[in-house]
Amino acid sequence: MSIYHDEIEIEDMEYDEETETYYYPCPCGDRFQISKEELASGEDVARCPSCSLIIKVIYDLEDFQEQGEEVVAPAKRELEII
Repeated sequence: MSIYHDEIEIEDMEYDEETETYYYPCPCGDRFQISKEELASGEDVARCPSCSLIIKVIYDLEDFQEQGEEVVAPAKRELEII
C-alpha cells in the first residue's frame, strides 16, 4: 500500500506537449511527473525524481486510451493444489 502525499486532478497539472508529460510542483522544489504513456497504461502514481514523495493522479483512463484499446489486468496466479 502506498501513502500518497496528495491526490491531484489531472486538470491541475501542467502538460508539456514536447515530452508528453504532466508535471505538478513538489514541496522539495522539483516536480512530480507522469507521462501520457503511463496514464494510458492505467498508471495513476506521479513520482518526484528528487525525493521519495508520490501523488495519486485523478483522471479518466478512457481519455488517454486510443479507440478500441483496453487495459488488461495482470493475470492472477492460481495455486495448484497437489
